[in-house]
Amino acid sequence: MKIVSAAEAASMVKSGDRIFFQGAAMTPNILIDAICDQYKELKNVEIISIHTEGDAKYARLPYSDSFKINSCFVGENIRNQANTSQGGYIPIFLSEIHLLFRQGILPLDVAIVQVSPPDKHGFCSLGVSVDIALPAIQTAKKVIAQINPSVPRTHGDGIIHIKNIDCAIEINAPIHTHNITPISEVEQQIGKHVAALIEDGATLQMGIGNIPNAVLNNLNNHQRLGIHTEMFSDGILPLIEKGIITGEDKEIKTGKIVTCFAVGSQKLYDFVDDNPIVHFKEAGYTNDTAIIRQNPKVTAINSAIEIDLTGQICADTIGNRQYSGVGGQMDFIRGASLSKGGKPIFAMPSVTSKGISKITPYLKQGAGITTTRAHVHYVATEYGVVNLFGKNLKERAKALISIAHPMHRENLEREVYKQRTN
Repeated sequence: MKIVSAAEAASMVKSGDRIFFQGAAMTPNILIDAICDQYKELKNVEIISIHTEGDAKYARLPYSDSFKINSCFVGENIRNQANTSQGGYIPIFLSEIHLLFRQGILPLDVAIVQVSPPDKHGFCSLGVSVDIALPAIQTAKKVIAQINPSVPRTHGDGIIHIKNIDCAIEINAPIHTHNITPISEVEQQIGKHVAALIEDGATLQMGIGNIPNAVLNNLNNHQRLGIHTEMFSDGILPLIEKGIITGEDKEIKTGKIVTCFAVGSQKLYDFVDDNPIVHFKEAGYTNDTAIIRQNPKVTAINSAIEIDLTGQICADTIGNRQYSGVGGQMDFIRGASLSKGGKPIFAMPSVTSKGISKITPYLKQGAGITTTRAHVHYVATEYGVVNLFGKNLKERAKALISIAHPMHRENLEREVYKQRTN
């Protein structure tokens, strides 16, 4: 493996290349900035990624004249660019992104990743973001790495040998962290409602944020919980310490926590470092519905931007503006519904921060349907939980209105009446 300067590593990217950036906590920002600094020599460089952290120079002028975004997930740092003619978003399940690389639909010229220093056998770890980084490094023509001793060495499949890295730079800096924020009264109430649905021995999928953390805070009297998820954060750590999360009832990798990425505090990264109970797999495995459904009582907890009165979920757009991405929501919602005793759950506040109802007669014009009404079972707000499975459209509307914010219920009922009389 050739150790070079950041500028020399960046010079391996050529005009017309399609390049991949590893994401989340592992975003290799030093290399990304070095590539952006070469913008005057580059034209028509296509960037493929999911959510990345840190400054995305390539998403703003003058760099954006040389780079075009073709992202599989839209985060805050590229949101404006992704919603202009200079950017693009690919609607795709997280479980299927690897096929774009492996089937040659979007072949990669260069994969840019951040890894741990090599061990005595020459293997580096992809740390806490294996997701689509693994298929990227396995299929790209060239691999450029940012070697960092702060990267946790994680167990599972996220490894690459130094012979498969074309060149690398060496840095020593913390990886990206997300710290826990205070849980509001509304979030705490939602957490209680959702926790009441979770049974002993369940296999959990949940993401980052205050509502998942509020749910986890209310599981202190549960037993034998397992984790098979696309990502996790600090919220699971107290339950592991108390022996509540054991994974002993899981069918797939019994006793193991299975994930494809993690984002959280340094305490979380210290926990996963060289920890054999945590298995980091690629997203094509963690999010495979056929694998998910084999675990017992899969309880998938997801969020929504809005839900209409028939149960259609919009979770990735605000009207026609791309806000995030399809991600793994449908992978786990379907996996949970097919699991024996499984429960697919949508949990959200009844209103936005501006007091707008998230339960609406119709989705906004141009909104994407992330999860169809046929896939939606449990919906929770701070006002309770309803189960839409088996309910007709009229029954669904009545159920959803019952957990809407009281100040919006009359208007929602009025809209239902108008629909029925027109």
